[in-house]
Amino acid sequence: MKITQWNTTNFLSKEVKINVLIDNESGKEIQILLAKDSIMKEHKAPFTIHVQVLSGKIWFEVQGQKLQLNTLDMISLEANIPHSLGGLEDSIIRLSLSKFDSIQRVKTILKNSKVQI
Repeated sequence: MKITQWNTTNFLSKEVKINVLIDNESGKEIQILLAKDSIMKEHKAPFTIHVQVLSGKIWFEVQGQKLQLNTLDMISLEANIPHSLGGLEDSIIRLSLSKFDSIQRVKTILKNSKVQI
């Protein structure tokens, strides 16, 4: 048994930070700390993903549509759907990945994303 504390945070100004909270045989759960004005550039996942805002407010762009997601809103995307997101406020995001997906893929997305000022 393990208690996962999603609200443990350490925001860095205009930066995106990830913490792998669960990585087991059933899937992966990643905490994304999306600081206000930070961006994850357009990317896609090879498997279905679920993105839930646990606190804060973000924009989420998918298929040419820019959506606002607020606390407890969630969006699910099928594989290979291009999307991007950014912090409207300091936000805690829950990213649920397939057990077949890679944590390294998410880290690569962060390396390729730049802060928009």
